[in-house]
Amino acid sequence: MKSLRTIKITSENKCGFCTNSKCCTYITEQLATPRSKHDFDHMLWQISHENVQIYKDEDGWFLLVNNRCSHLSPEGRCNIYFSRPQVCREYKNDYCEFDEPAEDNFELFFPDYAALLKYCRQRFKKWGAT
Repeated sequence: MKSLRTIKITSENKCGFCTNSKCCTYITEQLATPRSKHDFDHMLWQISHENVQIYKDEDGWFLLVNNRCSHLSPEGRCNIYFSRPQVCREYKNDYCEFDEPAEDNFELFFPDYAALLKYCRQRFKKWGAT
């Protein structure tokens, strides 16, 4: 009987085992911490756009834009790997979505306008008032 070879997954080889290239299917942008009705109203405008979500984690509030990188091949590989942007070169995968889905660490998550509006109405008792 043949024994199976064990491969240790490290940050250097991890991307080669990733099957869904999750980190290349969205971008995030940190938001200033919303405090006022005006701030949240602006976020409602942002989340009104297609493929936009908002979340809060231990690092703050983030705009999440679900939009696959145009350089990602159908096989999940970067078609411009050797000339990719600096932000891609600096990306750290020590602990990434290969290890655990990012949403497991969200404190708050708003997948759409309705979810954020519900939160706004709970947070501001007079949400509809001017």
